[in-house]
This record gives sequence, C-alpha cells and structure tokens, in this order.
Amino acid sequence: MKKKTLKKIGILFLAGIVVAIGIVAYLFFMPHRNVQATEAFAELKVADLTKEFSTNVSAANAKYLSSDGNSKVLVVDGRVNKISVNQAGQKVIELKDEGSKMGVSCTFTKESSSHVNDIQVGATVKIKGAITAGNSYDADLDLYNDAVLIQCDKVK
Repeated sequence: MKKKTLKKIGILFLAGIVVAIGIVAYLFFMPHRNVQATEAFAELKVADLTKEFSTNVSAANAKYLSSDGNSKVLVVDGRVNKISVNQAGQKVIELKDEGSKMGVSCTFTKESSSHVNDIQVGATVKIKGAITAGNSYDADLDLYNDAVLIQCDKVK
C-alpha cells in the first residue's frame, strides 16, 4: 500500500513540475506589447497631463494607469527640456512647459533612440508611449517627479 501511495505522490510531483515549466515557458516566450502599433488612448499637451495628475491623482490613475501592466498609450505634445541617455543606453527626453516644475519623462527603446538624433532642446515634439506613472510632488523632500512614458517613439 505504501508503494502505491509513494508512486502516486511521485507522479503528482512530476506533473506539477511539468505544469510549472509550461507556465514559465509561456510567460518567457509571450510576445511583448507593441506600443507603437497600439492606437493611442488620448493625445494631450504636457500641461494638460500634469494638471490632471496634480489636481486629482486617484481619478488620473484610474483613467490612465492599469494594474495589469497594460497602461494607456498616449501621444504627448510638448517642449523638449532635456535629452539624456539612461544606464541601459536608451534616450530619455524630458518634455516640460517653460516655468513648470513638472513634466513628462519619455524613455525610448534602443531601436527608436536613433529617431531622437535630430531633436534639439527647445523644440516642440509629439511623442507616443505607454504611461507607467503620473507626476507627483513630495512635500517632505520638496521634490517634483515627472510623469513617465516608456517604449516611446517620435510621432511623425
């Protein structure tokens, strides 16, 4: 009787391992979201987006952000305040209205980073990307945080 029980436990254990490997393989090979092929949820000016998050954070979070990782795709129109390169070698453009303390940080993919080469600080551009965080203000640190768009590319 003990041999049969041990055999059943062994079979269930192996079946569990096979299922776990299948789930991991599915998640690993699952295609990534193509932000540029996705239709934009909205087209906004930088000032409008930052105002929404500054005025009512919970309403703006409900409107633009999603807990499942598929946050809204936006086209943001604004003035280039700064161009930099992050640690992963991706270009990052900060869009900010003159005199404003908050803006939008747009991180390009390695593939789309070359599309930024002709953009200069002070130029007005439209950028499409998926929003992952809204702008905020930390009163304790007196620190302004920009809204964040990822997988960005310049709109032609």
